[in-house]
Amino acid sequence: MSKNDKIPVTVLTGYLGAGKTTLLNYMLSADHGKKIAVIVNEFGEVGIDNQLVVGADEEIFEMNNGCICCTVRGDLIRILHELKEKRSDRKEELEFDRIVIETTGLADPGPVAQTFFVDPSISEYYHLDSIVTVVDSYHAHDQLDRSHEAQEQIAFADVLLLNKIDLVSAEEITILENRLKRMNPSATIQYGEHSHVDLDKLLDLYSFDLDKKLEIAPNFLNDRHHHHDDHVKAIVLRTDKPLNLKKVEMWMDTVIKILGPSMYRYKGIFNIDNLDKRVVFQGVHMLFAGHADRHWRSNEKRTSEMVVIGTDLDEKWFQEQFEKCTSA
Repeated sequence: MSKNDKIPVTVLTGYLGAGKTTLLNYMLSADHGKKIAVIVNEFGEVGIDNQLVVGADEEIFEMNNGCICCTVRGDLIRILHELKEKRSDRKEELEFDRIVIETTGLADPGPVAQTFFVDPSISEYYHLDSIVTVVDSYHAHDQLDRSHEAQEQIAFADVLLLNKIDLVSAEEITILENRLKRMNPSATIQYGEHSHVDLDKLLDLYSFDLDKKLEIAPNFLNDRHHHHDDHVKAIVLRTDKPLNLKKVEMWMDTVIKILGPSMYRYKGIFNIDNLDKRVVFQGVHMLFAGHADRHWRSNEKRTSEMVVIGTDLDEKWFQEQFEKCTSA
């Protein structure tokens, strides 16, 4: 199946009280014409809606608006398989266009993202659209200073939704943006009040396929103002020289085996020597996937770009090894 034929999956994460459930309610009630299957990864933790979730007995049940709610008491892969089977079974008539997975406020989104790499039947049917992290703009600095989980949620994000922006000043938003971009320069930033946001900026993004070049802002990496000693940091690698495929494969294999547990997210685009197509890749911890994407355009500069987000990473070593992968 091509990515356009697969069921897109959005992972919704964020620290306690950031506004995930409010955003989920908004997604379900908004007039977007999509039928959404919702997976909540801890039954009754907060609940999509008090009367909807709390006290429900079934693991998969239909909501009043035609959407589907699943509560993950067991294995996420099993739930995804069950949804797939019910959707394909004409007798069941279980219809949905996409899936939204809401994680708990203290969850590491990594294992959820890994689900879409480890099982071929899952990756063939579902497409991990993006990881959206809801950020409490008012409490963000305090949460990031004291919580490793809050930092991990920033690291895994494709989209950072700065919520509660009505409670902070424009200057405070700028300071927070700079901090977040130092931690994860490849994530896009959106804004919301009471978790209300243009859903076109959150859904159907296909962030993992990187249809356009990574939007990297190196100036934020060099910004020393309002510095925080964050556990999570980002390394940005870039070269205009073509890369040698065998060298890249050997290097990536070594990096993943040795540093995989320390690398939360890594993704980018490679310009491979003697290949007219871009090679798009992304990984989560020890799991890595890549494929030949579209052809390079005639007016497009062939640049290899890679972002590695993790902990205790030696930036100098990464730069040196990345340069060694060039064909020259």
